[in-house]
Amino acid sequence: MINGGRWPGWATAIFLLSLSGSAGASGLDKIKVPDGFRVSYFAKDVPGARMMTLSPSGTLFVGTMNTTVYALRDANKDGVADAVRVVADDLSVPNGVAFRDGALYVGEIGRILRFDDIEAKLSRPPKPVVVTDAYPTDRHHGWKFIAFGPDGWLYVPVGAPCNICESKDPIYASLTRIKPDGTDREIVAHGIRNTVGFTWHPTTKELWFTDNGRDWLGDDRPPCELNRMTAAGQHFGYPYCHGGDIADPEFGAKRKCGEFRPPAQRLGPHVAPLGLRFYTGTMFPKAYRNQLFIAEHGSWNRKRKIGYRVSLVKLDDKGGATAYTPFATGWLDDATQTAWGRPSDVQVMPDGALLVSDDKAGAIYRVTYK
Repeated sequence: MINGGRWPGWATAIFLLSLSGSAGASGLDKIKVPDGFRVSYFAKDVPGARMMTLSPSGTLFVGTMNTTVYALRDANKDGVADAVRVVADDLSVPNGVAFRDGALYVGEIGRILRFDDIEAKLSRPPKPVVVTDAYPTDRHHGWKFIAFGPDGWLYVPVGAPCNICESKDPIYASLTRIKPDGTDREIVAHGIRNTVGFTWHPTTKELWFTDNGRDWLGDDRPPCELNRMTAAGQHFGYPYCHGGDIADPEFGAKRKCGEFRPPAQRLGPHVAPLGLRFYTGTMFPKAYRNQLFIAEHGSWNRKRKIGYRVSLVKLDDKGGATAYTPFATGWLDDATQTAWGRPSDVQVMPDGALLVSDDKAGAIYRVTYK
């Protein structure tokens, strides 16, 4: 580590890694995947690793819920990151990362930053350009997942500033989009309590997103949600209706559940689904093609913890969800109810491997198939 991990200005510490991909004394051997699949470390030393985005040239950028954004590269293509670089520090919950036209976009609480020509400047990253600082600064559900859509716009969510409330400002509990320069913001979907992951179907280009259900309706209600947006302006129920058919005890009398678009798939109650991706690689068996992997961060206020896994949602030819099953498990010891890791995001790599970030263990795993 160089200078204790910090250089003057925008920190650019480089953590050199010597990773064999073996489990060692870690919990890696506890992760269970279907027959034929294998889990190894892509990187171990990525504290707080959360959301991921991949540049066309192969740089993996990773946001966190603390102050840091990382860049990782696997130059020799051996399935292990050669180095982890801190490309930005002292930020305000830089959870969301997106890449476009050579620039890294970072979603903080309240604003979007842009680091121009970042891959040519990884050793000495530039100071960021503020794309926009016009988003709310509430910390409750204020962290952001960001991504560029097929239309070239940057999609930015604004979570509800509470567990359950009816906000007068329509910007809350919504999904917005802006042009890459930060202009022309508009709301494209309403009634979304807190989405920390969305993606587009590789064929239909429809937007799919996870949504974290409200708390304090009991251990088994409501379900978290996987939603499918088929047209701009759709409303997904919050705060009036949850899971498609559960009227909220405080706000449900104001509007009927039938007014809103129901979930494409009800997920487990309080599993905290975050990042998701359609599998577009060719390494996994054909049955996985264009199916959805979801990182379930895990419950925090349920009597018995659930989640802490990567789930698979299978879709039919018409894009309808037909099954919701565990894919990778083992981060939670069900008997002792202790969790050593929490999956946060998934990323399909060019070779077809699936990366999984873990903000509790500070690691990124690589799932492959033989």
